[in-house]
Amino acid sequence: MPALGISDIAIIIIVAIIVFFGASKLPEIFRSLGRATGEFKKGKLEAEMELAQMQQAMQQQPSQREVELQKRIEELQKQLEELKKQSQQSKT
Repeated sequence: MPALGISDIAIIIIVAIIVFFGASKLPEIFRSLGRATGEFKKGKLEAEMELAQMQQAMQQQPSQREVELQKRIEELQKQLEELKKQSQQSKT
């Protein structure tokens, strides 16, 4: 028995659809299939856009660790300034 290729399987499916549904229903079936494919592509595109927006938002927002480090740097800078002032006052 020879192996069936993709084109052979497609022909068998088309013939089965014509026999099962009839030739008059065929345009309606393919129209519905086209609409479903279009809706699927639209949904996929919307999901990809939403994912890209979420990734962009995540990149723009600093992480909690970065925020904590920035606060610690500011505290240390304030302490350094105070020490400089104390040092200048003790010299005079």
